[in-house]
Amino acid sequence: MTHLALVDWLERLERRSPESRIDLGLDRVRAVYSRLAPEQPSCPVITVAGTNGKGSVVAMLEAMVLAAGLKPFAYSSPHLLEFGERMRVAGHPADAADIVAALDAVEHARGDIALTYFEQVTLAALVLARQACPDVMLLEVGLGGRLDAVNVIDADVAVITSIDLDHTDWLGPTRADIAREKAGVACASRPVIVGEKKRPAELDDVLDRIGARPIRAGRELTWRSTENRLCIEFEGRSLKLPHPAMAGNWQAGNAACAVAALAVLRDRLGVDGAAMDRGLTAARLPGRFQCLSEAPAVYVDVAHNVAAARELARALGACDGRSFAVFSALAGKDIRSIGQVLDASFSDWLVAGIDGDRGLSAAAIEAELARIPVSGRRETVESVPRAVELALERADRHDRIVVFGSFRTVAEAWPILTRG
Repeated sequence: MTHLALVDWLERLERRSPESRIDLGLDRVRAVYSRLAPEQPSCPVITVAGTNGKGSVVAMLEAMVLAAGLKPFAYSSPHLLEFGERMRVAGHPADAADIVAALDAVEHARGDIALTYFEQVTLAALVLARQACPDVMLLEVGLGGRLDAVNVIDADVAVITSIDLDHTDWLGPTRADIAREKAGVACASRPVIVGEKKRPAELDDVLDRIGARPIRAGRELTWRSTENRLCIEFEGRSLKLPHPAMAGNWQAGNAACAVAALAVLRDRLGVDGAAMDRGLTAARLPGRFQCLSEAPAVYVDVAHNVAAARELARALGACDGRSFAVFSALAGKDIRSIGQVLDASFSDWLVAGIDGDRGLSAAAIEAELARIPVSGRRETVESVPRAVELALERADRHDRIVVFGSFRTVAEAWPILTRG
């Protein structure tokens, strides 16, 4: 087989099965994985599912494990700027040549089994993980949980961060449906950390049927923030740790989930309170309510569903001057509800289109906002970069600019917002 460069490999996968194509099910993945690695990993595996907060929990886990002097392998998706962000060895993106070799190995093993883009990339990540011989594997679910490709590996500890409406075409129209799918990452007799306080009763029912050992927010797991510390209590233990470095009040719950997941593995990993302290302080994740500059304040956030938009609205609060939204979204998102939740947060909406797979035109997005309608001024712009330029030209030092709506929205804005 001719070895392709990583960009060529990804283009080949995109042509064969676009990244947006979803075909949930584990039969294909299990068949190929059995050819690649017939045994489960020897190191502990933490699998993270949830509507929002998955990437943040993985980043906190990774930082705390590194602070303990251990070697994590982390897999997450999608990436923000570089594909290598998805597969990290000891905190660093995997080498492109190693990713290519792993994709080659999956291609050879799959034979005539058709895989989606996400399935092939996930299997390549698992190949890399075995080669890296990490102390712990941190796996972020792509969609749902029960039938997601990541779930081909049994989790020693599962985490379910939150449960809300997103991807309803595949996971079901209600929170109860979505809860049942996410509960599928739990394993019998093993811990599952549940960060959702207002969870549907169906989640507890499924976890009981599985025979998992739940550690649930508001019951076995509680947390509260004081002025200086984050106090976490679970299973008779009490920890006082620093507030996570990542901005947003919601990160306290994500931190509690990550801390609990490592604590139940203390006999195998030995991540102590001091390492947790250092890790929470060090953990960073670009694009999550990130302030890139001040006067005017410029924020980027990958919020792309109603639950995330609700948290973004709470975090933004009032603005002394004008507040500009640079907004774009992908097909299938509830644009009207997102706009309704954030209506009071913005005086001006610069609505941009995104080209390519699942992209929507600015006119299509603006038509959805007009149906609410949002009360601020709306203007369609040909691209996200141009919308950012217009916002920067118009804003004065007392104003605010917020770029949000999807990973791709933030990625397209990033070069302009971070150039010197």
